[in-house]
Amino acid sequence: MVGIGPGDKGDITQRAIDALKKSDTVIGYKLYIDLIIDIISSKHIVSSTMRKEVERVELAIQEALNGKVVSIISSGDPGVYGMAGLVLEMVCKENLDLHVEIIPGIPAANAAAAILGAPLMHDYAVISLSDLLTPWETIEKRVKCAAEADFVIVLYNPKSSQRDWQIEKTAEIILKYKSPNTPVGIVKDATREDESIIITNLGKMTTHPIDMTTIIIIGNSTTFTHRHYMITKRGYNI
Repeated sequence: MVGIGPGDKGDITQRAIDALKKSDTVIGYKLYIDLIIDIISSKHIVSSTMRKEVERVELAIQEALNGKVVSIISSGDPGVYGMAGLVLEMVCKENLDLHVEIIPGIPAANAAAAILGAPLMHDYAVISLSDLLTPWETIEKRVKCAAEADFVIVLYNPKSSQRDWQIEKTAEIILKYKSPNTPVGIVKDATREDESIIITNLGKMTTHPIDMTTIIIIGNSTTFTHRHYMITKRGYNI
């Protein structure tokens, strides 16, 4: 399991590069394969579309059982909305004697936070708004609890062509507990070629372009902005 970071090749760890170079087979979502194609061009590459995660893991397991060194890639970190959990679940379910190594990567939330400044300096909650694998009722409860507890909130998968109402509902929930002036950072395609950055506030958040490659960071009651930075106070007396 190899985390390739948010997209820029400078953010891929040497450990991840070494693992990819040692692999016979590299398997992943096509978009992520394309990000590292120059590193793995000599390998047996298997790419597929979204929602084919189980099939990718089944193929990887079969390749490994046949003696191949296999890398399944995830953007960001494989243990953060990535493939690591699914791989281990399936290996455990089949009681397979396979060595599985998890190679961490920089999560998209951390890449976005660094671009924005220092919005994650205190406690924060990371919530995916995708209800493909998690019931919306559960997501809604998590959003409410995080907002009520004054966490900085990081939103993954905020909106897609098929899911366009969840971000509006999420904003509505959070506005019950946070001021509309709460700073919000919106980072699309963090560290990638088409990266865009918007610093706005909670009241105006949903008026800006948002899609599946967007990370949204909503501040807490101490978060402020200065020039092009978004900063959450840690609590130091200065």
